[in-house]
Amino acid sequence: MTEAVTRPTLEAVAARAGVSRATVSRVVNGGDGVRERLVERVRQAVDELGYVPNQAARSLVTRRHDAVAVVIAEPETRVFADPFFALQLRGISKELTAHDSQLVLLLTEGRDDHARVGRYLAGGHVDGALVFSLHLDDALPGLIRHAGVPTVFGGRPGWSDGTHRAVYVDSDNRGGARTAVRHLVGLGRTRIAHITGALDQTSAVDRLDGFRDVMADADPQLIVEGDFSPAGGERAMRELLDRCPDLDGVFAANDITAAGALRVLRERGRRVPDDVAVIGFDDMLPVAEQTDPPLTTIRQDIEEMGRLMARLLLRRLDRRNADGEGEQAPDAGDDTAGVVLPTTLVRRASA
Repeated sequence: MTEAVTRPTLEAVAARAGVSRATVSRVVNGGDGVRERLVERVRQAVDELGYVPNQAARSLVTRRHDAVAVVIAEPETRVFADPFFALQLRGISKELTAHDSQLVLLLTEGRDDHARVGRYLAGGHVDGALVFSLHLDDALPGLIRHAGVPTVFGGRPGWSDGTHRAVYVDSDNRGGARTAVRHLVGLGRTRIAHITGALDQTSAVDRLDGFRDVMADADPQLIVEGDFSPAGGERAMRELLDRCPDLDGVFAANDITAAGALRVLRERGRRVPDDVAVIGFDDMLPVAEQTDPPLTTIRQDIEEMGRLMARLLLRRLDRRNADGEGEQAPDAGDDTAGVVLPTTLVRRASA
């Protein structure tokens, strides 16, 4: 038989430190009004005894669970295959870890999962939510509003109900697309194609708009919808070559789409960049530096986007607690708060 291990209690810490239980509680839960000398004694006693605060009891005092839900509106097969999500999650995780908060990952395989996510968020398990990769007809924003948790979105929102306005972090997708296409034009390319992302996502729409800003008179045959995947890039590139065999430039909506396009160009005997110059979007190093040839692309700081999303949410939580508004709807009275990060061209061998 294994003997049960007795966990140290607040009373045990108080006895070791020679202070009251209330003083220990204030120190452990981050309260004010305790002299620094006593704070150090309590912390030393906590370390010596190996005391771990009871999260449920702590939540009653702080009104915080020290947990944040990260909701990705994509199936797990895509999330774990696309390095974009790994980079964004790494940024989120770093920021949450620095503030002693836990990351709870929620994925949606389909619409049947939306209600499950909404119930979880409404159940008081987390302090807030970070949500990204939403699609334009997604029910998640409404479910999240109904759950009443503070939320920061990744990507420009594509919805509005006239009463709630979203806090979000995005990159300059339209401006980055313009930079990419202008670079191709500057190389002397005249038949420039665009493989879009999934056009039910605002990032893809913005990148298509950026392409059209420069190529206002482009042949509609030179635009093919993709889905931000390598297979989508391959399919779209084959369709483009069948339609427009004289094309000499391609702007792909992201790096892994560009990687798929490069494979098809190689299969069809097209030299890159001699015959066809190719530019992607993201600058995900595991992809962009390992394509053949290495990929010229538009850099967005994906990891920093994740960190900034988490930082904005934590600030909202701190402000709400300081104002004593723990039960108030989190978006009430908020102005639209969109943070748009700059993009830059990174030149490699493909264009």
